[in-house]
Amino acid sequence: MNNTMNTLQDIKQNFKQGLDNYGRRIIVCAGTGCVSSGSLDIHKKLQKKIEENGYEVDLKLRKEGVETDSEVEENDNVILSKSGCQGFCQMGPLVEIQPEGYLYTRVEVDDVDKIIERTIKNDEPVEELLFTSRADGEKYKGRDEIPFYELQSRSVLKKCGSIDPEDIREYISLNGYEAAEQAYTKMSPKEVCEVVEEANLRGRGGGGFPAGVKWNLTRKEEGDKKYVICNGDEGDPGAFMDRSVLEGTPHSVIEGMMIAARAIGADEGYIYVRMEYPLAVKRVRKAVEDAREMGLLGENIFGTEHSFDINIMEGAGAFVCGEETALMNSVEGKRGMPEPKPPYPAQQGLFGKPTNINNVETLATVPMIIEQGAEKYKEIGTEDSPGTKTFALTGHVVNTGLIEVPLGTTLREIIFDIGGGVTDAKGNIDNDNFKAVQIGGPSGGCLTRKHLDIPVDFDSLIEAGAMVGSGGLVVMNQDTCMIQVAKFFMKFTQEESCGKCVLCREGTKQMLNLLNKITEGKADQNTLTKLEKLGQAVKKGSLCGLGKTAPNPVLSTMDLFEEEYRAHVEDNTCPVNECDALSVPEIDPEECKGCTICAKECPVDAIEGEPQEVHRIIAEDCINCGTCIEACKFNAIS
Repeated sequence: MNNTMNTLQDIKQNFKQGLDNYGRRIIVCAGTGCVSSGSLDIHKKLQKKIEENGYEVDLKLRKEGVETDSEVEENDNVILSKSGCQGFCQMGPLVEIQPEGYLYTRVEVDDVDKIIERTIKNDEPVEELLFTSRADGEKYKGRDEIPFYELQSRSVLKKCGSIDPEDIREYISLNGYEAAEQAYTKMSPKEVCEVVEEANLRGRGGGGFPAGVKWNLTRKEEGDKKYVICNGDEGDPGAFMDRSVLEGTPHSVIEGMMIAARAIGADEGYIYVRMEYPLAVKRVRKAVEDAREMGLLGENIFGTEHSFDINIMEGAGAFVCGEETALMNSVEGKRGMPEPKPPYPAQQGLFGKPTNINNVETLATVPMIIEQGAEKYKEIGTEDSPGTKTFALTGHVVNTGLIEVPLGTTLREIIFDIGGGVTDAKGNIDNDNFKAVQIGGPSGGCLTRKHLDIPVDFDSLIEAGAMVGSGGLVVMNQDTCMIQVAKFFMKFTQEESCGKCVLCREGTKQMLNLLNKITEGKADQNTLTKLEKLGQAVKKGSLCGLGKTAPNPVLSTMDLFEEEYRAHVEDNTCPVNECDALSVPEIDPEECKGCTICAKECPVDAIEGEPQEVHRIIAEDCINCGTCIEACKFNAIS
């Protein structure tokens, strides 16, 4: 670090002393989810109202603490800050009050006056804003008590929802950059690689390849120039883990990249982040600038002869650029298309130089491993999959949001305990209504009730026909058509194919056509046979991970839900009435007048009922011609 700058320890001490001068801290969640729900308006009104009530309020911790020359007592000073995603997205916008630890949920701008009056002025909670369990109606004071948080093991996300992501001093106050300092001043590149390899940190981007092994391979390559790349091109539908880490604790990623650079001998790095993540881009750019200004990036890091700096590259949104060779092509200004391997990036990567690529979550985990040691890190998780994994929990589940659990946690614990249970079509909790969970996004597969107790780790999921992937986890209830699910993911991967491989380009298109035939009632047994064979061919013949895994959602649903596929093909029916072409019309008993017009117009006599009584459609006789819908004058049939 430059001599003109304070040491990390000085910054840490000054920041903590400064915090002690505030009586309260209010943290407003400013992750993308809460921002879209109005959290910035809440933050703005809180500032205005706190000042109007005579309190001193700071939006950033003052460098030398708080001046107390006003009539307001020192413990009445308030620091009002923003955080990254706090994870409990289902209940946002979120506002946390410290030191009481109150977590207010679904806060609206109109609630600000109540927060000022009851909590800031009278030290009382706003009861109606506390989280209330849908299962038993119990209210919970703060995150330490709420089951959603209590049952997790948050390490990568620990700082994400509590610190100001745009204040480097706060990250430093929580031991930030001390692991990087240790790596540069007390460890050799080989020692850094050995610690990460001993910890068995497996890549969190989906493949699960050991990061330490990858680092060592790159370290051993000769070359006067090497690169470190952070892959932040998160593109799975419903996945927002990397985005949240970049928004909430960008300095952890920068520090991880610094350590990786020390390990392999790199002096330059790139953070490749999707341009669709404007808030993440903004905060990462500021974090890099602040680290550079403080002397943490640039020349002679920590007073050593080593240098390292980071560039920010915004991706154009192509899902295939999540593949490392396509990503490097994109950074070089070429079209983002995968290349055959070998050579591997460790041998010949960015601009033809040895390159190490890890995803956001992997790099954010590295400082913890250096700080606490490999053995301590391995105390959580399983023997072959140590540590934690973040997941974006979505779908038919009570508590949706960003979670982090030890690898080896079961799906049952995630869905029914942390997630709060499965919801039915009306939003009621009904755990018997669980049907499947799609894990791993377009690259993953579906799992059913029989898989609820398998440990969620890299190897167990692959054995079950799925994969951890980047961490998308979509829960589905019994009202979900699994062919529609397979079609959704196939449509996504078909549109995102770069077109380089014939099997991927044309194979995914034909698979989608076959799925469309099934949902439109135009398929037969031969269609299913073709679909399965084509899926296997695409898996074997595609060049990159996108094509090789694209058939997974289709093949896994064909295996686990064979009867549902057969119902569509052999009986021309969708068991859950989700496929319009195969769905039997239904008569709403509250709207039906018993006029008998629909029964008279039905060409196959599939409607029964007496005059002035509610009529009923006989599903097995209905040919789904739509005549009854057109004939009904009361819009009672849909």
